[in-house]
Order: sequence, then C-alpha cells, then structure tokens
Amino acid sequence: MPIKEYNPTSPGRRGMTAVSNEGLAPNKPEKRLTKTISPSGGRNNAGRITVRFRGGGHKRQYRNIDFKRDKAGVPARVASIEYDPNRTARIALLHYADGEKRYILAPHGIAVGDSLMSGSQSEVRIGNALPLMEIPLGVVIHNIELKPLKGAQLARSAGASAQVMGRDQGYVQIRLTSGEMRRILGTCMATIGQVGNLDHGKVAVGKAGRSRWLGKKPHVRGVVMNPVDHPHGGGEGKAGAGNPHPVSPWGQPAKGFKTRKPRNQSSRYIIASRKKKSR
Repeated sequence: MPIKEYNPTSPGRRGMTAVSNEGLAPNKPEKRLTKTISPSGGRNNAGRITVRFRGGGHKRQYRNIDFKRDKAGVPARVASIEYDPNRTARIALLHYADGEKRYILAPHGIAVGDSLMSGSQSEVRIGNALPLMEIPLGVVIHNIELKPLKGAQLARSAGASAQVMGRDQGYVQIRLTSGEMRRILGTCMATIGQVGNLDHGKVAVGKAGRSRWLGKKPHVRGVVMNPVDHPHGGGEGKAGAGNPHPVSPWGQPAKGFKTRKPRNQSSRYIIASRKKKSR
C-alpha cells in the first residue's frame, strides 16, 4: 500500500506520513471475532507498573487471529482485508466452505476473492499454511510455530518473513531476517509468503501526540531523574552522577551484559546466532 503525505499545515504535519488505507474493507470488523480489551497501562494484577512508559491510547477492540491455521482440508475464500489497530500487519477475513469465519494475518500479494487452504495437502501458494516438513527449500514463509499446535510465534509483524534452508532428522532449518539460523520441528505449521503492509517501517510519526494515540508515553532518560529514581540521576546541570557504566533503573548493566539464561530451552535450537562475533 502506498505512503501518503500530508500538507504542512502545522509543524506536526510537516513531514508526517502514513500508510494509505485504500483497498481495505470500510466495514466494521466481524463482531463474533472481536472482544473488548481493557488497557493495563503497564500495570500487573497488583496495580504496580511492570512495563514503563505505557498508558493512554485510543479505545480499540481485539480481533481474534487464527495463529494455529489448524482447519486442515477446508477451502476458504478471502472475504476482505482489514485494518487491525492491535498490530502492524493487515488482517484477512476468511469465509470457510463449512460456514466458519476466521481472521488471519494478511500476506503480501493476496486479494479479495482468493482461495486459501491449510494442511499437508495444500498447494505451495501464498497464504496457504503447511507443516514445515512439506514446504520446499528456499520458500519464503511467515507465521511460524515453535511448538506444534501452540500457534505461530515467529514472523508475525508487518513485512516479516523467514526462509526454509534445509531439513535434518525431523527438523527444518530456517533463516530469520536477523540472520539467525534456527531448527524447528517439521510438524510445526507455517504460512507461505511474507507478511503484508511492507511500507509500515517507512512511516514518519511526525509528532509526539501520535505516539500517545498508540498508548506510548514519553521515555524519560535516567540522567534527568533524581538519584532516588535512577542510578544515573542527580548532579548539577547535565553532569549526572559522574560517568558511570550505563545501567537500568534497578542497577543491571545495560550494555554488553548477558541476561539470557545458559540453559534456555530455545537456545539449543539456534544453529547460527544473529549477533556477529567481533574478531
């Protein structure tokens, strides 16, 4: 979808861009596939802030997305492609032959009226979902499961994708856009193609208020806080507390400090790390 620009009627409008919604369904979302969500403001069930700089934002309804694609062997027709306020990708409403309706992430290249299917017998075509073991080498995929029947966890945001690179003893090797190579069980499901809305990363927000519409509050630097609030706080002027090593508000080193647990279950499936080792 093309990027639209605004006339510079104000400093906030100058340089602001957005992804055009032309071609998207103007109707409201399927009511049975939506539910009301209450904004948490970054707070847990005890009312304490566990994720900072969240709050406010526009009211919105959550669309139930079929991340499992477990309706095997039943053909479906793409009824509409819609905007989803909860994610960067667009979503597609599928009407199945048995009367059921489901939302999926809209891949790049599908259109209203296309026929999609999931399962082992599906054709290798954009929008179809197959087990990783059934997908030919070199094919671009998205919406990838890490555990069978758990639902997709990888390559779900706008423009995201991965590539099938090889097979080995029941596992499939995929390469992520970060450069990481990973082994995933061949029975896990994945969808052919790349997630749509490729121009999302080119959008210029333009003004702070637009971030507040999304529920993002301003991120405050530690050096401008008081010593009671952050280890970097205090001092006269812009000096801060000397020149310490950068740390989090709770004292954990912020640069170069490894936080991943050595026995993380996911680590043993990584063949090549996304981080380049310095010589």
